[in-house]
Amino acid sequence: MKSPAIIAISTLLTVAVPAMVQAAEMKDPHAGHQMPAEAKAETRTYKASGVVKKVDAAKGSVTLAHGPVAELKWPAMTMGFTVKDKALLGKLAVDKKIDFEFIEQGKSYVITAVK
Repeated sequence: MKSPAIIAISTLLTVAVPAMVQAAEMKDPHAGHQMPAEAKAETRTYKASGVVKKVDAAKGSVTLAHGPVAELKWPAMTMGFTVKDKALLGKLAVDKKIDFEFIEQGKSYVITAVK
């Protein structure tokens, strides 16, 4: 025979847990659900200027000493980027000053255009 306290707690949990889940979904209707790829936010393109320090054609990457990127709260720094299209490497030479556009792709930053 179950005690009245256990029956009361079981009844309370049966009612309370679904209500709590529903309340959480009302705050964030996507909580616990994978968003389809087409519904994800567009990739943001950033612009910067810099000087080419190294080109690695085999890896499809370039090291740039670039100025600040305000949108990302980056100070001026030297860092590596990959290039979206290896044809862009033809526009790059050590010590050349460039204006470029890039996107964040996973944990990497990818140059999409060079001017």
